[in-house]
Amino acid sequence: MSTQAFQKIYTKLNSITKATCTVKATDVGNDELATVAGRLAQVVKIIGDDVTLQIFAGTEGIGTDAEVVFFGKAPTLKVGSELAGRFFNAYGEPIDGGPDINGTEVEIGGPSVNPVRRKQPSELIATGIAGIDLNNTLVTGQKIPFFADPDQPYNEVMSLVALRAQSDKIILGGMGLSTDDYLYYKHAFENAGVIDRIISFVNTTEDPTVERLLVPNMALTAAEYFAAEMNEKVLVLLTDMTLYCDALSIVSNRMDQIPSKDSMPGSLYSDLAKLYEKAVQFPEGGSITIIAVTTLSGGDITHAIPDNTGYITEGQLFLKRDTDIAKVIVDPFRSLSRLKQLVIGKKTREDHPQVMNTAVRLYADAANAKTKLENGFDLSDYDERTLAFAREYARDILAIDVNIDTDTMLDLSWNLFQRHFSKAEIGIKDEFMNLYWVEA
Repeated sequence: MSTQAFQKIYTKLNSITKATCTVKATDVGNDELATVAGRLAQVVKIIGDDVTLQIFAGTEGIGTDAEVVFFGKAPTLKVGSELAGRFFNAYGEPIDGGPDINGTEVEIGGPSVNPVRRKQPSELIATGIAGIDLNNTLVTGQKIPFFADPDQPYNEVMSLVALRAQSDKIILGGMGLSTDDYLYYKHAFENAGVIDRIISFVNTTEDPTVERLLVPNMALTAAEYFAAEMNEKVLVLLTDMTLYCDALSIVSNRMDQIPSKDSMPGSLYSDLAKLYEKAVQFPEGGSITIIAVTTLSGGDITHAIPDNTGYITEGQLFLKRDTDIAKVIVDPFRSLSRLKQLVIGKKTREDHPQVMNTAVRLYADAANAKTKLENGFDLSDYDERTLAFAREYARDILAIDVNIDTDTMLDLSWNLFQRHFSKAEIGIKDEFMNLYWVEA
């Protein structure tokens, strides 16, 4: 061993696998960065003086005499106001052709906020998407995933949320994005003129798979700076968490760890919770809200990834293609925001809870009528009216390409109620009927 500029250098590897190598070393820390034969690596296991490093680009072509140089620190991000409007790779390096960031260097992946510093979420986050704002309202400090099939336009929905959400900063953590998806986000943000409040950390399909493991922590470290230090409302968008978990699985398998359900590592719950628990509402007003995409394999909601995610997060949002209107909606039946009761009717109009419940009940009646129709049963007059209501409700309110505020959503719902049903069929309290039911 020799030393150079305070960096420890070793030149004898004891073992090499597809993704890792082991070297005898001292005074090395967990998660510390290093280079092995010039390739970036990270410490993933220490037993005595046996140190195992995960090599991000793989070990092909590396010999046992390769030079290992330890950096003496874990991955860091330079935080500051200069982050805004920029695109970075998984290491926090600019990929948009702009200058390097001058800021305070912060270690990524630190602990989540002490519960004593947390406040119960109580502020509405409006997205302009009725499937969210009307039926599954989001609250600052919440953590919630989109569950979507791989062929659904979840990147489009995430960009819509980014463009419409009423937040001070939007931070995108893209894992395994195709080049087309990366450019889609970049052009969408630039064309909308909101690039100055959006920060993006991107790992594309052309980058090493294991680099995805750095992206969420980079995004959340930036979020913590703006929320805790600048008291800003920050919305973090993570996509796709299934590809993040696949990277966890690859590393786990290459390190010969015994896999758990669906080939996932036994630490999957902890790995996900460490990220999602960064969602927080600070008493001073700053907040971190996390919306993630978890793609489903063959629609399997019981797979280890969505299964563990559901235990950690406060609800879920399901995307669904409505064949009657040929548009994508947020499914009213399978979606749930467990925190919506903290804001609906309090931070939104007082009739919101009743209108939401009534619309979903009538939409459910339409689903029953559709089942009767498919099975060859005659439809009643009420069935016909629920089907007409459901089509208009989906087209004019629920479709993700509709962008309206919450009051407009409520007014449109009242209009649909009046067009298709009587007062008795609606069943909303008289105090709201008197205010919002306009007699023809």
